[in-house]
Amino acid sequence: MAIAWLLAAAGATAEDRAYGSHPAAVAFIATMVDEHGFARDALQQLFSEARHQDSVIRAMERPAERVKPWHEYRQIFVTERRIRDGEKFWRDHAATLERAQRDYGVDPAIVVAIIGVETFYGRITGSFRVLDALATLAFDYPKRSEFFARELEQYLLLTREQRVDPLSLKGSYAGAMGYGQFIPSSYRAYAVDYNGDGNVDIWADPVDAIGSVANYFARHGWQAGAPVVLPAVASEDHDREVVNVLAKPSLAPTELAARGFRPLSDPAPQAPAFPLQLEGSDGEEYWLAYDNFYVITRYNRSHRYAMAVYQLSRELAERMAE
Repeated sequence: MAIAWLLAAAGATAEDRAYGSHPAAVAFIATMVDEHGFARDALQQLFSEARHQDSVIRAMERPAERVKPWHEYRQIFVTERRIRDGEKFWRDHAATLERAQRDYGVDPAIVVAIIGVETFYGRITGSFRVLDALATLAFDYPKRSEFFARELEQYLLLTREQRVDPLSLKGSYAGAMGYGQFIPSSYRAYAVDYNGDGNVDIWADPVDAIGSVANYFARHGWQAGAPVVLPAVASEDHDREVVNVLAKPSLAPTELAARGFRPLSDPAPQAPAFPLQLEGSDGEEYWLAYDNFYVITRYNRSHRYAMAVYQLSRELAERMAE
């Protein structure tokens, strides 16, 4: 591209490029000044310190990996170490998890499993400066620039609200942050000050992180005590068009039966569900997914992800019951 050539000719690499005078950044700054009352000089100084990250673009453009069959995907997240460390996290924060269950009605095992899958209980939260990642995607990634410009807006608002230096926070290449990997809009919508200290800290405070994940699930419709997913059997002529369709469950038990699916449980829930088909280590597995499973997919829109969270949660619950 001509712009890249001119930068190279001037002796600057893309990785060195700051955003102080980038046309899209200048327009973004004007919007933040007009709509949210930010000081123009302060934002210009801030974006002069924000750096383009080629590695962020490469991560977004990375060719899709081979979709792992369920039994391989499961081996990544449902491991003895993750179960053992999750048990320790649960025991260390048992009082907070019990309080979150009372306040939000969310199973502690699910909260712990989410944090375990996302960041290994806060151990791996991302190494990119959030400002760099979001600026790169907002200003130099046209495919999703509108989305990431909105997230950058939300990020600056939340750092102002929480009195945090925007250059200090680190996260994923897509700007997800903290124990639960909230993007900025999710942070502002669902993160809570669960320890009552006046700050909402999901980066270093597991109490706030636990309350925030539980609040996210409650706000997305988690039903205390309701089923999540159950093993099922499928007839040879089952309806393949409805398998693995991540939509809010709408098929009643009678309709599921008519389409060739029935749960192994007896008695079976009378709630609507949708069928899942997964490649297990011993062949195809069939499951019926209920509303609570759908809620997990609101966190990450993947049936494999949701199943990994659920199965890790069951392993954790069993370990805690021993």
